[in-house]
Amino acid sequence: MTRLHAVVLAGGGGSRLWPISRRRRPKQVLRLSMERSLFAESIARLRRWLPAEQITVATTPVLADLLAEEVPDLPRSCFLLEPEPKGTAPVLGLAAVVVSRQDPQAVMAVLTSDHAMETPQRLRSLLEAGADLAAAGHIVTLGIPPTGPDTGYGYIRRGEALAGPTGEQAFAVREFREKPDAATAQRYLDEGDYYWNSGMFLWTPGRLLDEISRRMPELHQLLTQADPAARSEDPAFLRAWSSLQPQTIDYAVMEHAADVVVLHAAGLGWTDVGSWDRVYQLLEKDPSANAVLGAQALLRDSAGSLVVGEGGERLIVLDGVHDLVVVDTGDVLLICRRDQAGRVREIVEDLGRRGLDRYLV
Repeated sequence: MTRLHAVVLAGGGGSRLWPISRRRRPKQVLRLSMERSLFAESIARLRRWLPAEQITVATTPVLADLLAEEVPDLPRSCFLLEPEPKGTAPVLGLAAVVVSRQDPQAVMAVLTSDHAMETPQRLRSLLEAGADLAAAGHIVTLGIPPTGPDTGYGYIRRGEALAGPTGEQAFAVREFREKPDAATAQRYLDEGDYYWNSGMFLWTPGRLLDEISRRMPELHQLLTQADPAARSEDPAFLRAWSSLQPQTIDYAVMEHAADVVVLHAAGLGWTDVGSWDRVYQLLEKDPSANAVLGAQALLRDSAGSLVVGEGGERLIVLDGVHDLVVVDTGDVLLICRRDQAGRVREIVEDLGRRGLDRYLV
């Protein structure tokens, strides 16, 4: 019998939510508009119907203790520690080896720790439908019907309709597209056969490892020859892992694989909380479409702005400005246009080059 195993990616740094998100407190543990952290929410969605032994959290040794504090009822045996960050392709390959040894009949559902969902019960239906398709040999992705011409997401172009699971719409994937400019995003929306790429996938461990063997043979050899029980203490494995070139699963596998199916993942109320603009979308707004989180703020003749603080006594005043992001952490004050919030990652990279790491930790 096929069993669904969830692999939750939780090793990223969340640099686009700097300066709140930092190396010692990445965005996975931020609460933002929720009572629980993004990571705790992602695990709670699964624990409603999956036992702990069917959940794997893929993260790094640096973050493991921090994440474990957020979900004290999740056994530490559920945490898969990547020796050092090498992108999503290597760590998912490692997870495939571990899951297949735990359960030879498993289907892996790949999820992330930084998604918000208004109707999490819908996720179960989609994952169970996707598991049936994956067990039949397909690679499956969840496509989010776009609600606007968003330039912050990658896109999936669907092809012909397939005989999917009962109650779900399934389509062959024609191609994956990178994040578009505004005009292209509008064209995708108008054409109607594009989805936002959610970054949620399903496959059997064997299918993923087969794809890795074709695209990344050195990684495949490392994964299949190493003793999983001894890898964290095996100097040869650690040296080989360190020498790997970072690679995303999208580029290494999804953009090149055959027989990829996209499920019409409507009804999730889904947001990838990857930038301050996404946080703004989650929050309640005042009549002028301003949102305030954790800050003391006075907004006069201002609209469409986000103000974020960390509970200090500083009063933030906006007067006669529109569509800004203002984030105050005491040691850093970030001000940028809301439609340029995705560029915060470039600021983080620039600080690193300038040797200003004290503002990143």
